[in-house]
Amino acid sequence: MADAVEWANYFNSISDVCPWSKAYWRQKKIDICVWNNRIDPLGDYAARVYVHSDATAHQLESIMEEKNVERPDEEWLFSHPDFGNNSTPVPVLIQQDHHMLTKIRETLNE
Repeated sequence: MADAVEWANYFNSISDVCPWSKAYWRQKKIDICVWNNRIDPLGDYAARVYVHSDATAHQLESIMEEKNVERPDEEWLFSHPDFGNNSTPVPVLIQQDHHMLTKIRETLNE
């Protein structure tokens, strides 16, 4: 399922709400993988998108909240196609470095 998504098109489509994602995708700094309850360090990636195709939005939100408590140096988000608009075409959890994301947000607000 992760391979079926045109991720380049998706990141291009959300550039107005997440302007850095397209650039990081082009730089191969966003890792896409299937959720298997195993969390790897981000390493050189700006973000990791875990496709969790069977999860409901509520389940994703619960996992996100748990990971944000357990892993304070990271910021976890989720997206589910049920929400429409800029949502991912498949259910996902998103792992990002909290410090780097804060710096990006500060730069965008200047």
